[in-house]
Amino acid sequence: MINFQIKTYLLILLSLFGVRAIYAREYESLSDTTIIEHFCGQKAAAIVGVAIPSLMVTYGVASFYVDGIRQLDYDTHDEFLEDNYIWHSKADNYIQFVPAATAFVLKLSGVESRHKTTDMLIIYAMSNVLGGGIVYGTKTLTARERPDGSAANSFPSGHTETAFVAAEFLHQEFGYHSIWISIGGYTVATMVGLSRIFNDRHWVSDVVAGAGIGILSTKAVYWVYPHLQKAFQKKNKNSQAFVFPIYANGVTGLGFSYSF
Repeated sequence: MINFQIKTYLLILLSLFGVRAIYAREYESLSDTTIIEHFCGQKAAAIVGVAIPSLMVTYGVASFYVDGIRQLDYDTHDEFLEDNYIWHSKADNYIQFVPAATAFVLKLSGVESRHKTTDMLIIYAMSNVLGGGIVYGTKTLTARERPDGSAANSFPSGHTETAFVAAEFLHQEFGYHSIWISIGGYTVATMVGLSRIFNDRHWVSDVVAGAGIGILSTKAVYWVYPHLQKAFQKKNKNSQAFVFPIYANGVTGLGFSYSF
């Protein structure tokens, strides 16, 4: 059985992911506010929404310098191996896109979102480009070995980053309708992160950092995008944008096409 230390650690991990969906709802209506917004105001909720993923990234980076954090990575991995909790599934290659797919299904179903479909496609693509660039640049710089010893590109988790980009995207576009939309998206993203650990592909600190990067990257794009819209106000009304999955040499990613 997993010992008390590991159970506590995983509980903290799950709570860290889940609290983002509950408390970072900057665009909530007054009739359906969160606790932080109700007692402290919208600005406080926005600060928390940035602080939590920032702490997640900080935690991951700290695993390179704080022996206790890195030891928790090893202890969790060893405990899973000992108790035969390691599996080998490729489902997370596809589940990581589920929150984003849900957003587009809702949009096509007529549910109101914050942006038009074309803008949603651009924002989602930009978020993935930014987050993916950070992840793969960091992988090259850190060269951390994966738990299964298959490669030296473990930190941070790219699958987790992609899943949390998708979850934050869903939250930003439709979270104001209901907290359960945000919770659903973040639950799926958390499952992807945990599956990377159970698949023996990542350390816990890799997953925590990947989640933080995914959230922050998407938030950054949402902050910048209104300024980009103003800069291109005279864009062609017939412009079209497409986002499509790419799989090559064992790497899953997204392609983006925009025609004026």
